[in-house]
Amino acid sequence: MRIAIAALLALPLLAAAEPYPKGDPVVGRKLAAAADCAKCHSERVGGDGSRMYTRPERKVKNPRQLLTQIGVCNTQLNTGWFPEDEEHVAAFLNRDYYRFK
Repeated sequence: MRIAIAALLALPLLAAAEPYPKGDPVVGRKLAAAADCAKCHSERVGGDGSRMYTRPERKVKNPRQLLTQIGVCNTQLNTGWFPEDEEHVAAFLNRDYYRFK
């Protein structure tokens, strides 16, 4: 019984550890590359575009904002991503740049 209670109490911690539990960062990286996100980002911030994610004045400050911004880019660029694709991209960006918990 104690083990079951401990497991139930740990569930929120597991959920908090990964903000995009259904996202696959490997798939997200491929989607971002296919959409040529780096091209648009490099036009905005220079270099390879990754400074978009690491600059001190970045707009995205939490997991929800990252998903929202990915949705905005999806709409503006007409990538045709489904919500699960957006979560894959979020998982990729979070793994490589943001590291939200």
